[in-house]
Amino acid sequence: MQAQLIENKIKNAITDAEVTLESADGIHYSATVISAEFAGKSRLEQHRMVMNALSDVIASDEVHALALKTLVRE
Repeated sequence: MQAQLIENKIKNAITDAEVTLESADGIHYSATVISAEFAGKSRLEQHRMVMNALSDVIASDEVHALALKTLVRE
């Protein structure tokens, strides 16, 4: 259920996001997020967009770590 919550939060914040999420243990995640909204933004700005969407989940320690890859949808 946690993975679905994370995916939903990203998609709510970045409406056209395509999210691929993996976790081996339920607290360490790896995500790839693809969105046209990333166009013209630096990698740091892209990552901030995703992390802002997950700020409450990360602050609560429900997610211990998130390896993040962002790509611009052409």
